[in-house]
Amino acid sequence: MRSRLYPMFKYTVIALWACFVAGPFFWAMTTSFKNANAVQGGPTYLPWAQYEPTLTGWRNIFGGAGGVDVIDPFIDSAIVTVAASAISLALGSLAAYALSRYRFRLGFIKNSDIVFFFVSQRIMPPVVLVIPFFYLLQWGGLLDSIAGLVIVTVALLLPIAVWVMVDFFNGIPREIDEMAMLDGCGPFQTFVRAILPNSLPGLTVAAMFCAVFGWNDFFFAFRLTFTEVQTLPQAVVALNSSIPPWWTLSAAALFGVAPLILLALWVERLLSKGNLSGAVR
Repeated sequence: MRSRLYPMFKYTVIALWACFVAGPFFWAMTTSFKNANAVQGGPTYLPWAQYEPTLTGWRNIFGGAGGVDVIDPFIDSAIVTVAASAISLALGSLAAYALSRYRFRLGFIKNSDIVFFFVSQRIMPPVVLVIPFFYLLQWGGLLDSIAGLVIVTVALLLPIAVWVMVDFFNGIPREIDEMAMLDGCGPFQTFVRAILPNSLPGLTVAAMFCAVFGWNDFFFAFRLTFTEVQTLPQAVVALNSSIPPWWTLSAAALFGVAPLILLALWVERLLSKGNLSGAVR
């Protein structure tokens, strides 16, 4: 009896959790194809059976009447996310390799303390950092600019890259470094030629985390940009007026989350094929 009840219980929990996760996406998808009458007429979830689908919400997010053009915010978000993620991976991988292979000590401060210092930057509330960032960017003339937002985003993503890559480099045998150095490679050449080719799984997972956090950032983009730069989360929030156009807001939300869903599916496919074996610990 127990052997029969356990699988039933397990699959019931999985099904309930799947409904809990997919429910908001299903609600947003159906709402994005509604008009004002369908939204105000009560809960309806079956197109053509309960309401006539319309593309008004999707037209609005591409510059239609009463909507907002999401193309420019999408491009701004993509530039900031890709640039900040690339810089964070480059700097974070170098720092993580040094912390994994060499021993640093300054008084009682050791490697583990330095790693914790990086991770602790993500613990600090964003509201504590926004004022220093604001004055630094203002002093450098980088307020309301792509470059300034990239610098701030790198500061937010670098701890993630260091945290993920230190753990991954610790799992790579040191014998690989020793063999590379026997072949005449210096420390940097060893890192580039021997370690990085064996670190693609970890780099992929770190890049995914950086992309997710960079793409979803709203607070710093909202406080450090005004008119010249607008990221996609800002554009979506701008639709939330006193009487939100739910059909347009749902379409914009789905459009904004689509790149992350595609990225997650791609990484999941690599995991299922074993190409990222060992990347998730």
